[in-house]
Amino acid sequence: MATTTNITTTYAGEKAMPYLQAALLAPNTIRNGGITVKPNIKFKQVLKKVAMSDLIKDGTCDFTPTATLTLTENILEPKEFQVNYTLCKQDFRSDWDAISMGLSANDSLPPDLASFIIAKTAAEIATANETILWQGADANEGEYDGFEALFLADATVIDVATPIAAASATIQAEMRKVVKAIPQPIYGKEDLKLYVASDVWRAYVSSLALAGSGNGYNQQGSNQGFDTLQFEGVNIFMAAGLSAGKMVVAQSSNLCFGTGLLSDQNEVSVLDMATLDGSQNVRFIMRYTAAVNYAYGAEIVYYNVV
Repeated sequence: MATTTNITTTYAGEKAMPYLQAALLAPNTIRNGGITVKPNIKFKQVLKKVAMSDLIKDGTCDFTPTATLTLTENILEPKEFQVNYTLCKQDFRSDWDAISMGLSANDSLPPDLASFIIAKTAAEIATANETILWQGADANEGEYDGFEALFLADATVIDVATPIAAASATIQAEMRKVVKAIPQPIYGKEDLKLYVASDVWRAYVSSLALAGSGNGYNQQGSNQGFDTLQFEGVNIFMAAGLSAGKMVVAQSSNLCFGTGLLSDQNEVSVLDMATLDGSQNVRFIMRYTAAVNYAYGAEIVYYNVV
């Protein structure tokens, strides 16, 4: 007999926040503090850039406004997205009953089907968003321009010459080229990071391990792990969504992720269609906004392996 349980769960605006947070703020780069989150953007937000020069003059009795102050801006404009799909409740229940007690004593599913659907979907969106925020292209369905596309289009971003694929034998020399290109004003800043793709991280760890016993990070030899690593004074950040072989140096305060997290346009809904059309279908609906941008292109170093 078909189940008679009805599932009708709807959240909008602020009430959608817990689920949207799980979907949008869980990507590796965001969750680990790799970029700055700008929430509650209704339409768009201006990222102000202030450049000052010629500030200090010899002292006189007069006020002489000789300094130069230049204001420019980048725009962070979140794009609207939606997730819509339909599940057959009857088919889903057969699997649900089989695993409803969990896979172990410490691992159990959420107490109802609606919660499971929401949690599973939020996790999938988070995984996709980690890749999109780095590799996304606005022309592609369901994506916005990621940092890689923005860096490539910006002539002020510092490009490292002759990048090559990551390899343990050469990776330290390539990382040194990236660090040498860091502009002097930001070198040593507390939130400065060397963002690397996972294959670059792997190659660097391998290069430390190949140094032999008693060498490498903490003199651990081949026993290198996922501890905090540095390269010539710059913290290394493994960005899971960054394309293979690529590296970026920037301050995390300069890279921004924007979303209307508390916007009344946001929505999470799980609708049981049984009472509406007599079917065994469950519809899932999620709407949210997201985008990335940065303020200072001239303070970003990009190692762009094609």
